[in-house]
Amino acid sequence: MTEAYAVPVPKGYRVGDWEVREPLATGAFGSVYAARRVGDGTRRDGDPAGNENEGIEAGAGLPPTAALKFLPTGTATPRRLTHLRELVEREVELYRRLRHPRLVRMYQTLTVDDPGRPELDGATVLVLEKAEGSLSALLAATPRPAAGPALLAQIAEGLAQLHDAGWVHGDLKPANVLLMADGSVRLADFNMAAELEGTHAYTPAFSTPDYTPPELLWTEIGERGRRIRPSADIWAFGVLAHLVLTGSFPLPGATPTARRDAATAYARGADELRLSPELPADWREIVRACLTRTHRQRIGGAALLRRATAAAGPDGRAFRLPRLRGGRRMRTARRPRRRSLVPSVTAVVAGATGTLASLAYGISVWVGAGGAGGGTGAGSGASANVSAAAYGASELRTDRGVPPAYRLLIVETAHDCDQKEVTPVLIAAMLKVESDFDPDLADPGNDEYGIARWTPRVLRWWMHEDGTPGETVPEPPFPPAESIPAMGRYLCWIAPRLHQDLPGDRQVLIASAYRTSYRTVNATKGVPEDVRTYAGRVAHFLEEYAPPGKG
Repeated sequence: MTEAYAVPVPKGYRVGDWEVREPLATGAFGSVYAARRVGDGTRRDGDPAGNENEGIEAGAGLPPTAALKFLPTGTATPRRLTHLRELVEREVELYRRLRHPRLVRMYQTLTVDDPGRPELDGATVLVLEKAEGSLSALLAATPRPAAGPALLAQIAEGLAQLHDAGWVHGDLKPANVLLMADGSVRLADFNMAAELEGTHAYTPAFSTPDYTPPELLWTEIGERGRRIRPSADIWAFGVLAHLVLTGSFPLPGATPTARRDAATAYARGADELRLSPELPADWREIVRACLTRTHRQRIGGAALLRRATAAAGPDGRAFRLPRLRGGRRMRTARRPRRRSLVPSVTAVVAGATGTLASLAYGISVWVGAGGAGGGTGAGSGASANVSAAAYGASELRTDRGVPPAYRLLIVETAHDCDQKEVTPVLIAAMLKVESDFDPDLADPGNDEYGIARWTPRVLRWWMHEDGTPGETVPEPPFPPAESIPAMGRYLCWIAPRLHQDLPGDRQVLIASAYRTSYRTVNATKGVPEDVRTYAGRVAHFLEEYAPPGKG
């Protein structure tokens, strides 16, 4: 099994009534595998897993195949365990309580009991409905599917079902829209979902910028997480609808950062919303009703469903998308490459048969059945056959120990900076020296925490994407998804403030300023004495992580 997988599980491994088959996907905290049912619902002595609860269905109600989502809830550090368990609890609670035709189904939850495999012992396994592909894969293969209006009507139906039940999805995007074997649509990835408490719910502070409403781009993060309303899902639907129907995002910009800035300017009244002229008239009004400057002005879920259904036509909700297998496969062979129409944080992959089958079960970085060996690097916004371990290979060595789970975040963080010295290699080298890539690092004596060794009072100034400081000092632990982009923003601010005539390697000087300050580096005209050991280690890993020819 490739090291790219957060939870490596060998083919043929038995989990309850399921036998693990080919790997489907992986991310920072979990991995997904195809599985076939080999049991009859009765646990036998010697099985390395058993039911944690009765699940949604049991025995004869189980399908012949499923997707198994492995989460290492028994093998992580205490801080990571807390985070993982919160995400699992969110997802499982929604699955247990909601059964709707537009939401992907969970059949069981299992707990691995296998002391002989410490890396798997105690892991939580979600047994989920197996899909054939995702909307992100469909968009990459055919950027404007003819079924676009009908597809959107089904997505709107899924949102209405969630909102009517008192839940917010929290992370609607193409990768989280599944396409089933019959061509119908399911919403998936509910580990950011939350139940409403009056007008609000509380979710973790993670989201995909292109689908995040502007009011959440600068919101404060409280003890319970970020406050979110159903209107956040409505905004995401508007972005998604524009993308499906025109092949472009509704806000201008070549990168997620530029589009985020455009959304901020629009929300503050500094710019207008300029929708594509290719957007059909009825959908133009729907998208405008979703993409309002404030949440109060946005259309509600029930009204959105009515209008989307009407815009899709009389047969819209009954329409079935083309099957992803059989005579109408969507292949990438001999198809011209186009810029990806989905956020760069979703790596679209092609399966061994050529069918695009990128799935979405709450995993942010997807790899194909071929594992790390078959991937090639891709820049920001590109679509490619890529693995978590090989992402950005042209900019960062793949064979020198940079954890696959952080590669995409490191590369994209560097791309968000317009200073040429702030590269993926620099960020990776600094993370290695700062923490040895330990997301749970805690050094109370120096008041430094997390993978980038942030001091809370300093992180306050760099944690928000819109450049505004937090009103309160954040409290650790600081997740990598927060710490690494904050490091990139700080380095991008430091670089132009260092004097141009300083001797030595420019990247080493930037790293030294991160450890001290740019003023100190300028005043000492180079690397200060007290950080020379640190600077030397950074210099070593700058060479270690640089691809051949870029050292």
